[in-house]
Amino acid sequence: MSFFTVGSFLFFTGMVAVISYLVTRKEDLATQDGYFLGGRSLGAWVIAGSLMLTNLSTEQLVGLNAQGYSDTIAVMGWEVGSAISLVIVAFFLLPRYLKGGITTIPDFLEERYDFGTKQIVTILFLFGYVFNLLPPILYSGAVALNGLFNIPEALGLSRMASLYVTVFAIGIIGAIYAIFGGLKAVAVSDTINGIGLLIGGLMIPIIGLYVLGDGSIFGGFNTIVENSPEKLNSVGDENSPVPFGTMFTGMLLVNLFYWGTAQHIMQRAIAAKNLKEGQKGVLIAAFLKLLGPVFLILPGIIAFNMFGPGLEPTDAYPMLVNEVLPKPLVGFFAAVLFGAILSSFNSALNSSVTLIALNIYKPYFNPKAPDNVIVRKGKFVGIILAIFAMCIAPLIDKVPQGFFQYLQIVNGFYNVPIFTILIVGYLTKRVPSIAAKVSLFVFISVYATTQLVWDTGIHFLHILGILFVACTILMLVIGKIAPRDKDFVLEENAQVDMSPWKLLYPVGIAATVAMIVIYTLLSPIGIIS
Repeated sequence: MSFFTVGSFLFFTGMVAVISYLVTRKEDLATQDGYFLGGRSLGAWVIAGSLMLTNLSTEQLVGLNAQGYSDTIAVMGWEVGSAISLVIVAFFLLPRYLKGGITTIPDFLEERYDFGTKQIVTILFLFGYVFNLLPPILYSGAVALNGLFNIPEALGLSRMASLYVTVFAIGIIGAIYAIFGGLKAVAVSDTINGIGLLIGGLMIPIIGLYVLGDGSIFGGFNTIVENSPEKLNSVGDENSPVPFGTMFTGMLLVNLFYWGTAQHIMQRAIAAKNLKEGQKGVLIAAFLKLLGPVFLILPGIIAFNMFGPGLEPTDAYPMLVNEVLPKPLVGFFAAVLFGAILSSFNSALNSSVTLIALNIYKPYFNPKAPDNVIVRKGKFVGIILAIFAMCIAPLIDKVPQGFFQYLQIVNGFYNVPIFTILIVGYLTKRVPSIAAKVSLFVFISVYATTQLVWDTGIHFLHILGILFVACTILMLVIGKIAPRDKDFVLEENAQVDMSPWKLLYPVGIAATVAMIVIYTLLSPIGIIS
């Protein structure tokens, strides 16, 4: 570990912290909107940067590149497929969230169905965040940083001990941002780290292709085309982790849930200073997601061509970084990676605190609590959650290979079930609250059976798609048999200006067309293949 590597790491990390503090030091963090929604003051580029960094972490950088190394670029469905989902969010969901003036996604479900539905969904969100988001973020981040800095050898520690050291370092710094800085501090640091990640993330494949091609980027790409053309097939085959058919079933639904319903994601867009900035920020993020395969999958393919097929897939990306980057840039990239890890962790932590403080503490323990008390209790809960996540994260090291795919399967227990009742709630007026509860129970029970007891042989994303259709029909039938007493009407409670972005439709259509073009170029009929 050279002086330049450590120095560049500390410099960039410190710079982000200082800028975030200077920008947010005068923010009012004693009110709900000030602490949980950044005072509803976020602009388009801050929203886009925060969306990207909240999404991107070592789960993607290491996990997707590992799949690129061991499989094909077909796994880009998680990235490129997000573009159409973000377009739908900008067109349809975000205007409704801002019109209702909500702070958490379950707020709408209370208004549309009842308090019980809101609480069930709150618990499902918290289950996902506390057990399947916070600890994996810390673990995968620790694995990546340990690999880049070779921390076990540098500190003379065992693998498990070094994981605990790194996990607690990430967790403590992330908790400081999330608990004491509020959403605005998280969003500002995300934006700065987003610029760094875009630069650093794109450096890896560019320099990697240059090295692979003996001084020629195009030569490196030609090497991939000649030696492993099958890896550039976006469609894949029936054994692909992401079969192309899932783009039209569960993949679309999972991406719609993630970008349009997940609290830790939508909290950034809900915090927009107005609808125009929110829509603009979401669509900027859609275009940025189209770049995802370049730095999230292509490096894994480069590593396959550079090192051969004998590596552990999760080692491919850290090994490529250490191989092709000059030492000072390794430190810079590690700082960017550290920022991405912090972003995902503190965003999930901030959203968990928001859900607990507003949807559990206030209604059950202190309904008349003033804002400053709610914020103070939320900070206390945040500290507890952070410590819990730090303690159990290293234990994930015992989980078998296939980590990224495993996370997506577990997410299916709550993501599409929640999206189902939300979308039916928005599109219908007479479906009652009992339909939402029955749908959640049936969806989760059947999905659990197919994943834990009965191997149907059907890809889990297809199962999510089938259950979405079945439970939607079930809710409509219940609505026909036992409808609400009166039609639901979304009340106007907007806290910001609701004038839409005038370029919404042309930019949204352009993002959709760009997604189709990318898939076509990387398909068997495309010019690249």
